[in-house]
Amino acid sequence: MPTRDSAIRNPCPPNPGRRAHSAVGHVTVEVVAWVTRFVGGDGTRRKVFREPVAPDASVRSVLGQVSHRHPALREALWDPAGRELSEHIEVLVNDSVLGVTHALDSPVRDGDRITLVGQYTGGA
Repeated sequence: MPTRDSAIRNPCPPNPGRRAHSAVGHVTVEVVAWVTRFVGGDGTRRKVFREPVAPDASVRSVLGQVSHRHPALREALWDPAGRELSEHIEVLVNDSVLGVTHALDSPVRDGDRITLVGQYTGGA
């Protein structure tokens, strides 16, 4: 049985008892540029994942699924408590920045697209 501490470290643990037929659709998760290093890429181009979603899926749960499979992404994407997003990776839902038309707990539907883009800072 998960403890409160394990829920903080892994905001959306997978449900091993969930059967594949319970998914009602898929959400595309696209990881772009340097963020691909956290999901097995080389820090260039993009990696695309097709994530199964259940009727009650949210942006948070989809990001949790991907984070669970890629621990380096989990460390980069989530704050130290594992509850909120860190500030270095921008999340877009259907090409809209998270926080504008969607929140972490907003529902997702079949065909939605979540994109993870690394923020670029610096300058003179």
